Amino acid sequence: MHANFHRLVEQCDQFNQQKQAHALAVMSRYGQQVFQLLPVLLHYNHPLLPGYVPGNVPVGVCHFLPNERQQQFIDELCEAANGHQGLESGKNEIFGLYSMGSTSSIGQSRESDLDIWVCYSHQIAPERVDWLQQKCLLISQWAEQRQVELNLFLIPDNKFRTDNQQIVEGESCGSAQHLLLLDEFYRSHLRIAGKRLVWMFAPGKLGPRYDRFVAEQFANGTLNHDEWLDLGGFARIPAEEYFGSALWQLYKSIDSPYKAVLKTVLMEAYSHEYPDTKLLCRHLKGHFQSADRLDERQDHYMLMLEKVTGYLKSMGDEKRLDLVRRCFYLKVSEGLDFSQTRHESHAVRIEQINRLIAAWGWPADKVALLNNRDHWKVEQVKSAYGELLEALMQSYRNLIQFARRNNITESINPEDIGILSRKLYAAFENLPGKVQLINLKIAPDLAEANISLVQVPERRLNKAGWYLYKQGLTPAELIGRSPLEYSGYVGKLIAWAHFNGLLNSDTQLQLFNQDTDVSLQHLQEFCRDLARIFPVRTPSPSNLALSRPCEVRQLGIFLNLEQDPTARWHNRPIEFNAKTSDPFSFGQQLENLVGSVDVLYRNSWDEIRSLHFSGPMAVVDALTTILGKMHQGATAPESLQVFCYSLNFRSLIRTRFEQLIKECIGLRLSREQGSTVKTLLLGSEEHSIFFERRGVSVQKRDAVAVGQLPVRQQPTHKTLRLDQQVGKPVPDIVDVYASEGLMQFFFEDSGEDYNLYILDEANRVEVYRQVSGSKDELVQSINRFYTSNQQVAGQSHFAHFNLPQYYEIVAGQGQQRVLPYKSTKEGRDDARPCLNES
Repeated sequence: MHANFHRLVEQCDQFNQQKQAHALAVMSRYGQQVFQLLPVLLHYNHPLLPGYVPGNVPVGVCHFLPNERQQQFIDELCEAANGHQGLESGKNEIFGLYSMGSTSSIGQSRESDLDIWVCYSHQIAPERVDWLQQKCLLISQWAEQRQVELNLFLIPDNKFRTDNQQIVEGESCGSAQHLLLLDEFYRSHLRIAGKRLVWMFAPGKLGPRYDRFVAEQFANGTLNHDEWLDLGGFARIPAEEYFGSALWQLYKSIDSPYKAVLKTVLMEAYSHEYPDTKLLCRHLKGHFQSADRLDERQDHYMLMLEKVTGYLKSMGDEKRLDLVRRCFYLKVSEGLDFSQTRHESHAVRIEQINRLIAAWGWPADKVALLNNRDHWKVEQVKSAYGELLEALMQSYRNLIQFARRNNITESINPEDIGILSRKLYAAFENLPGKVQLINLKIAPDLAEANISLVQVPERRLNKAGWYLYKQGLTPAELIGRSPLEYSGYVGKLIAWAHFNGLLNSDTQLQLFNQDTDVSLQHLQEFCRDLARIFPVRTPSPSNLALSRPCEVRQLGIFLNLEQDPTARWHNRPIEFNAKTSDPFSFGQQLENLVGSVDVLYRNSWDEIRSLHFSGPMAVVDALTTILGKMHQGATAPESLQVFCYSLNFRSLIRTRFEQLIKECIGLRLSREQGSTVKTLLLGSEEHSIFFERRGVSVQKRDAVAVGQLPVRQQPTHKTLRLDQQVGKPVPDIVDVYASEGLMQFFFEDSGEDYNLYILDEANRVEVYRQVSGSKDELVQSINRFYTSNQQVAGQSHFAHFNLPQYYEIVAGQGQQRVLPYKSTKEGRDDARPCLNES
């Protein structure tokens, strides 16, 4: 071991106590309670304790000796239990509890979450590990009741000596990171209770000889297994991890963009040094082994800043260097009141930050702007969003290029790639009709007192469409102002303002409309209807939802907001009867009373889409587009609301359209064999809507003479039985899962080979039979193709996350099912995971 081994052991314990004291000083009262009682809750398993699970749960934290506060808690518990029964823990099955991440660093704030590794023996029976996992979940829920986010991760002692085949789940990175995770743990860990870590005391340049060296130390008695935990070492980070790590950090950027920028640039810096990557955990170990006191050289956040600064300077990238410094400042100053310097921990932190500001040469107005982040409004947030996203994508692209240059096959599982990429697709992919959410926890409140909407007709100086301003409509207010957002239709602008938090119940709307039927009253109604049926935020989509084709969850349809045929009936007599009361073919003139249809929906991947249709075909166009977003056999929308803003016959139009859309959705989602056609009269023209397995199509029939009533047949739809092909090339279940807008690959085992069915974005099918070779290699090559082709029309500077979906067709109980494709690598372990975000 290190030449000064015994001195280092004493120093390690001393530094650990100092870091614990620093961490506790920053925490809230409840945070301190959770942090200090955690060893007690895992050392014992008693019905009076939070986290109690009946059964033979692994308990006992090695070398746990309660401090004064912990002992007081135990004594009070024993008094309540009338004795010590159940509070005896003869076993020590938990090797240690270690926090990682920002805890005890300059990056820790009062609101920081606690990410804790619970290390145990890999020899514990799997069912007992499941009980321990259940206990950890209950403890996390107990902490949540105290407004403390506590993430507990079960880590077997052999985790980093085996292939990582775990899955992304919650805060766990699954297979996205493995040894990169160990690097982060070693540089940021804080021992709460349990064994010391061998790695911190081993010489720094062992490389591949690490395992043999440590085995010798255990064999000669320098180390003993009762006191020391060895999670392993590494000569370098394998290059295969960079792709998965980049995806993971982008995924985390949705909730923590500033921290994600720092970490993605760190990954980029690591890749730049490949194959001789200088890991931060080694820097920190070197500082620890040579230090005589705890200082900022052992602060892993400061080390990360130093590393990325050096890299960006070497690349001459002053733009991203300035952004990285601002991200670091916003992260470490979070929740910090610079006027409160009486508390020692605050004073030390403020002194460190002020030294950085001076070294960077920042002017006072720049610091003031950053300190005012809680009061940022939409202009600052839009600017910050653009900068953050571009920096994240640049790091991602650079890491992809690194992988291509080195001909690297990613180690991340196909299912994890799917889950992460779809989450990123939903958050960042900029598509027509998509409502882009710009406030990635950048500022707390974007509400505006005034929102003005200005409509510009065709053949004017400015582009025709709608413009949104945050000022009033007087010339003095608007002159020199740029619009916040533009859209070809007003519904999307209102949706954008609603979901980004600009609109609330106190916002005053103003309207300047020149050639549509939008009125201020109807616009206000639309805002209220939108707020009532669409919450701004919903729970994040589950991994199961992300592993399936997206489905429409919430659907809102808004009729005649922009174009209202009934608005032009001034003192006009209306002639209709029972046979001519259909609002799609109304009165003696067979008029279609629906002039525009606005559609807004949220899908199961948490995307928000806005669509607009106008003109005589608006009803059919809206129907076929909505139905095209639904695959046969999908779950019906959880909520479906139809609203109408017509001047006349509002209730009749709304009821008829609602009845029509519900009937059509029922026909589209039905798994009934064969195809169905529904006839619909719009004005004087009859349209046939064909419902087939892979989609919906429309055919216009011969026009009906004006004044001649069509024969209205009952029922309005009929089922067409199509001849079944002998040896049908595509299984029915593939058609059921057909979903527009993405590539889908279906594997069907056929003896030693497999059949492959491919559906493209338009649901066109390709069939390949008796394919041989590795499915994993095929999946990886397809993903590499998609990630390497970044030049997408209209969004060339962003990554393209619409990666294909992969499925297995399996047979069971006499029917076929479709399951998300999982890696076929041997030794796959779906036990609980690993990672936190830190």
